[in-house]
Amino acid sequence: MREHRYDLTVTWTGNVGKGTADPGAYDRDHVVSAPGKPDLPGSSDPSFRGESSRWNPEELLVASLSQCHMLWFLGLAAAAGVVVTGYVDHPNGTMTEEPGGAGQFAEVTLRPEVTVPASTGSATDVRDRLDALHHRAHEMCFIARSVNFPVHHQADVRIEA
Repeated sequence: MREHRYDLTVTWTGNVGKGTADPGAYDRDHVVSAPGKPDLPGSSDPSFRGESSRWNPEELLVASLSQCHMLWFLGLAAAAGVVVTGYVDHPNGTMTEEPGGAGQFAEVTLRPEVTVPASTGSATDVRDRLDALHHRAHEMCFIARSVNFPVHHQADVRIEA
């Protein structure tokens, strides 16, 4: 078994003068950084007094699931000899908030649109092959295997003319 470490820094930048003197006295802004990478501006969701122009943790979780699935899918497709010429995903996640303020994700749905050349085969055959690759990518994705809520995928196939 191999172990991988992911070290980064999260720095709160939202002290606007009074620290956390009261819930409205500070911004939720922060910066996620790691050596050799561009900084990622973060905040909380606007529903929780955050800045809408910055990434929030909930968006990043959905993005992580989408990225992980895509990277596994592309690797599996290449290994299986399936040429993919385009891939775009429009994922969404649903989080529920409890009366006391705590909450959790209920589910995330990935909606990848995969484009393949017409030479790949008939539409039915292509869809079956790609569905199998999506299923395997889901089984392999480190992030999907780590969360305690369902991650669905509703894939669409585009065949180039």
